[in-house]
Amino acid sequence: MPDRLSPRAILERLVGFPTVSNQPNRALIDWVADYLSGHGITPQVIDKPGAPGWKALFAHVGPQTPGGVVLSGHTDVVPVEGQAWSSDPFEMVERDGRLYGRGACDMKGFDALAIWALVEAQYAGVSRPLQLALSYDEEIGCTGVIDLIDAMAELTRASDVIVGEPTMMKVVTGHKGGLSFWVHFHGFEVHSSILHTGVSAIMWGAKLIEWANQMNDAAARRVPAGMAASFDPPYTNVHVGPISGGTAHNITAKDCSFGLGFRVVPGETLDQYRDDLMREVKALEAQMKAVREEAWIEVTERFTLPPFAPVQDNTAEGLARRLTGDNSDNFVSYATEASHFQTAGYKVAVCGPGSIGVAHQPDEYLSLSQLQAGEQFMRDLVADLS
Repeated sequence: MPDRLSPRAILERLVGFPTVSNQPNRALIDWVADYLSGHGITPQVIDKPGAPGWKALFAHVGPQTPGGVVLSGHTDVVPVEGQAWSSDPFEMVERDGRLYGRGACDMKGFDALAIWALVEAQYAGVSRPLQLALSYDEEIGCTGVIDLIDAMAELTRASDVIVGEPTMMKVVTGHKGGLSFWVHFHGFEVHSSILHTGVSAIMWGAKLIEWANQMNDAAARRVPAGMAASFDPPYTNVHVGPISGGTAHNITAKDCSFGLGFRVVPGETLDQYRDDLMREVKALEAQMKAVREEAWIEVTERFTLPPFAPVQDNTAEGLARRLTGDNSDNFVSYATEASHFQTAGYKVAVCGPGSIGVAHQPDEYLSLSQLQAGEQFMRDLVADLS
């Protein structure tokens, strides 16, 4: 039988796996599966459809009765390229009361605690089930957890889910949703001296980007109402990310592509913003075609994530508040897998160690005090389930 590793020792192992979203996470999941199996826990591993190098894992400890608790985390991390790290990002090091490493905060710290808690629950002989859910592809749109939730139908149905994104161990019950697109403007090349006879994909793409700016400006001027007032910023915002295009300085751009996404507050729908975007795209495309019929705009929807909203009688919230002692209202603008669990009918709260302010940053870290607070949370959880 293998040793029962501490949360810190498990975290060190997890950080050592470079599970950047564009790289397979198979080695990490295989290690977790082997570790759990060594302690008498039978995990279930599922492959990402069409990409077996990416895997998710779920496991169950305790009686085969409904009403258990799920500890949910993702295993992928964001890239480190272009960031100035003081040490190897995939080798955990301690400095000044902090554990540095990519994913230490977001969110392998919680993953390590959840794995540890599942083993502790196995030996404690809990009377209420504890389950573990580890996903892939969270960092590219929370897409992997959808298949994981479907696969978890094989388990005895739990009632409560704790999603362990970094919240400084505060209980979060609401966050914005996400709606992401890749937009490709197809222009028509001519010499730039006769610009008016062609269609510059970049210049027309800039019109849609300016529309996004105007959407943000108008939203910022409105007096926030309802759930929106609880967020910072208190409105749905539009963001344009990576952009590329153009051939040469003296040629109108044939292509311009960029990512465009919405962070949607609870109380508003993804559909209304999808409709707003497509209405503007249709209008711009008509103007482009009036110059050259060959010009057009291609819009590809990349992912959707519903907003996560507070609900009445949220037993997961009650559990997390009881264990942490936190009774404050907390709403965040970043997105998590919580809304997919909520859509699937679970009661959900977001609560985990670490600060979102250091997530995705160079020299990402988890403080020892936050790891200790998370360990106490898990000890109390196992005791509660026993």
